[in-house]
Amino acid sequence: MRLVILESPYAGNVEANIAYARACVRDSLQRGEAPIASHLLYTQPGILDDDVSEERALGISAGLAWGAVAQATVVYMDRGTSRGMEHGIARAIAEGRPVEYRSLCGEVQP
Repeated sequence: MRLVILESPYAGNVEANIAYARACVRDSLQRGEAPIASHLLYTQPGILDDDVSEERALGISAGLAWGAVAQATVVYMDRGTSRGMEHGIARAIAEGRPVEYRSLCGEVQP
């Protein structure tokens, strides 16, 4: 399985974005990938609070640390691009990791 960092929005309409991110994880798994969606993992109750800036920064750093082993960053675009996603995309580019843009309806161009 290909190891990927999954980027999708979290902030804003959190409930809808969580549902969307879950669908993106499913899509990635069905493509034969092993995605890490840190915004789903680290924001669960009792882990980190995305509304506390220090905890948000810690979660982002932990998610991006996966870049050392990830083979690509996949960006799901149906719900737009958040600042956190833009940070992840920039990090992938800086580290030389391929960035792929997707929609749950098919591939898209950035």
